[in-house]
Amino acid sequence: MKNSIVIIGGASLDTIVQLDALPTPTPQTLWPRHSYKAVGSTGAGKTLNLAALGHPVVLHTLLGKDTEADRVRHALAKPGIELLAEITDTPTEQHVNLMDPHGGRITLFVQPPADPAVVDWVPVAAAISDCTLVVINILGYTKPAMTLAKNANKPIWTDLHDYDGRNPHHQPFIESASVIFLSSDNLPDYRGFMERMIGDGKELVVCTHGSDGATLLSRDGQWVEQPAFQVRQVQDTNGAGDAFFSGFLCGYLRGENLQTCLRLGAACGALCVSSRSLAAENLSLQQLHDHLRDGG
Repeated sequence: MKNSIVIIGGASLDTIVQLDALPTPTPQTLWPRHSYKAVGSTGAGKTLNLAALGHPVVLHTLLGKDTEADRVRHALAKPGIELLAEITDTPTEQHVNLMDPHGGRITLFVQPPADPAVVDWVPVAAAISDCTLVVINILGYTKPAMTLAKNANKPIWTDLHDYDGRNPHHQPFIESASVIFLSSDNLPDYRGFMERMIGDGKELVVCTHGSDGATLLSRDGQWVEQPAFQVRQVQDTNGAGDAFFSGFLCGYLRGENLQTCLRLGAACGALCVSSRSLAAENLSLQQLHDHLRDGG
């Protein structure tokens, strides 16, 4: 798929449990307000949003030999998406996400992601050769994709999620990427980290703050702030960060200025949390621009 975005890693089947409040650490019986199953994880979230915004995507992920894999395949069977699935003996990744009405979340990895000793990287290398850029998510199995992208001279974007500034697992991804996204949830001195990353030669660093918006630092030392758009009713915050990433990347590939890229990211994130899906229903680039025009 020519001029595609290649995304490496991250598709799961999740059980979403919406509670009035997150549980305290005591024995108890809980009565959820709602519960349902949905495709999840960071690769699927970015893939669904970017494809809806008109960018062809090749997603490589790991799936088991189970009905959960069938449901993930069905959810990703959308126009503009090519799925490269490595079939493993390990079951498909599964989470249980406990959610409160304000977007707070406790995630239980009831089936952790697979980490096979051998992966067939040949179709991934072929996809990378024709792509625009590579998004490498922070799963253990994805590390060889960094070398493939570097050998093909393709830019690497990564999302560190709730990085704490110390976890050594993230270091290879930090070193390889030219653009870094992360959350400030576990990183109080996020501005210091962003400055260090730009000092190390990164093109852009974007830090999201949930309902408090996002901060960007560019290679030329430009700080840009973006507030979050107001949402009438939060349905499900799962995937909001991946939606933000996708909206931003969409603007970046269209040559928009950095402030507009952040606004598109904020709009895409707001639409995501207004739905129960990783990508808002009927999401399109026009819908994002309408959201910007209407002020969110």
